[in-house]
Amino acid sequence: MAGASLLTLLDDIATILDDVAAMSKVAARKTAGVLGDDLALNAQQVSGVSADRELPVVWAVAVGSFKNKCILVPAAMLISAFIPWAVIPLLMFGGLYLCYEGFEKIYHSYSANKHHQIDETQATQEEITDLKEYEANKVKGAIRTDFVLSAEIIAITLGIVADKSLSTQFFTLSVIAIVMTIGVYGLVAVIVKIDDAGLYLSQRPGEGLWANFKRRFGLMLLNSAPYLMKTLSVVGTIAMFMVGGGILTHGWHWVGEQISHAAQWIAAFEFVGPVVAFITPSILNAIFGVIAGALAVLLMQLFMKLKGDAKAAK
Repeated sequence: MAGASLLTLLDDIATILDDVAAMSKVAARKTAGVLGDDLALNAQQVSGVSADRELPVVWAVAVGSFKNKCILVPAAMLISAFIPWAVIPLLMFGGLYLCYEGFEKIYHSYSANKHHQIDETQATQEEITDLKEYEANKVKGAIRTDFVLSAEIIAITLGIVADKSLSTQFFTLSVIAIVMTIGVYGLVAVIVKIDDAGLYLSQRPGEGLWANFKRRFGLMLLNSAPYLMKTLSVVGTIAMFMVGGGILTHGWHWVGEQISHAAQWIAAFEFVGPVVAFITPSILNAIFGVIAGALAVLLMQLFMKLKGDAKAAK
């Protein structure tokens, strides 16, 4: 009897693991787009720190990301079990926050250029007076952004395994959370150290074709690193609007339907129709995200102004 019970237990475990592996593959494909946005956003978020502190900052954000997922995985299962109607509103709030953060970044950048018009390097040196505080703020901002994107990844995965057993749901969510975190922050670490790798290769001694190739390749990496980080900064901001706007339009079904209709209408055109239709939802989601972010920043500005007037009145 004991042997039969053990075999039954092992069979159940094998079945669960098989389901988890299958569901994890499906979830990984579904969340691949969010993973790309997560990579761009976090690489941009941790840029700007000194070279010797880049990896410690990435590690701090990765640890924060793991903590986020340790909160999100159990919370997702509890919400799904007891208050499933709350998933969409919470996601939409997170999407609005991403749009707000993206537009606030653009607004502050525009305000600084318009009103101060000082040398960028000088401004950076004057503003970053406390490196520890600057790093701490970078880490906090990156972890906040990661929380929203991780919530979307967890929500998408939960939707895929919603009809499975609780054990399959839990293990699938855990596998996706671990794989996504290691994948994103492993790549972020590689990206932020490209310039150091380029410097190392460019200074390698030796003669011959292979040695010259390494030096040339190192110089290419070194020269391209600043442009890559600037590109990631721009892509990261666009990703905020695309992801945030996509969450909002998905939750607001009427808007999501209109975007789908627009993509279908464009797809009917010959030659370029299918290609343009493929990117149309992303473009419209980004535009919606910009509008939502602008309104959120405006409302926050009005709230802070009214709050300041109220304090002045007292």
